[in-house]
Amino acid sequence: MSSVHSVCCEAAGVAGNLFAFVLFVSPIPTFRRIIRNRSTEQFSGLPYIYALLNCLICLWYGMPLVSPGIILVATVNSVGAIFQLIYVAIFITYAEKAKKMKMSGLLMAVFGIYAIIVFMSMKLLDPHSRQLFVGYLSVASLISMFASPLFIINLVVQTRSVEYMPFYLSLSTFLMSLSFFTYGMLKHDPFIYVPNGIGTLLGVVQLALYTYYNRTSREDLGSREPFIDSYA
Repeated sequence: MSSVHSVCCEAAGVAGNLFAFVLFVSPIPTFRRIIRNRSTEQFSGLPYIYALLNCLICLWYGMPLVSPGIILVATVNSVGAIFQLIYVAIFITYAEKAKKMKMSGLLMAVFGIYAIIVFMSMKLLDPHSRQLFVGYLSVASLISMFASPLFIINLVVQTRSVEYMPFYLSLSTFLMSLSFFTYGMLKHDPFIYVPNGIGTLLGVVQLALYTYYNRTSREDLGSREPFIDSYA
């Protein structure tokens, strides 16, 4: 049974890594546009700063020095941190001077916060307290990231349109959260399964809204009278 349990844990963790990769690469079209136009236009770099901090905190939580046995949490967040750092670097490169200074300052602040967290957890806390301290920080960080899907859900309800909620991103978010929820349950780690359980529920809501409003939009289009009258 232990071997089956271990295989299921690894499978859930690897699946979570794969689905997360889809989310990590999703901003690439935006940054291709930024590089092509040599301008950040009206895009904001703040989501990538927040995502970088989140990945760094969760990466530290998944490290053996903090939480032995959940290395797949560290792998997914190390990849995520690399992607977010690249996005932030591109944004800073092509941003106007004011934005460039602001983003550079925020990037330094992120590394400063991360260094403080690592120092405090290693120098001031015993192993158990260290895991609790970083675990609570990771949960708070992950829950704060749910502001984005909540905003999108509200936007879909207000506009009655799924234009701003791509199906494959919603599906990937749901599958990633479900995979890590399963991984956390099998590892008996509430710092993993609680935030990802919330993410799974939000994913279900997004997919349900997509199904409902996508069908509604199609029905409206089908029942709409032709714009140009026929003179035949």
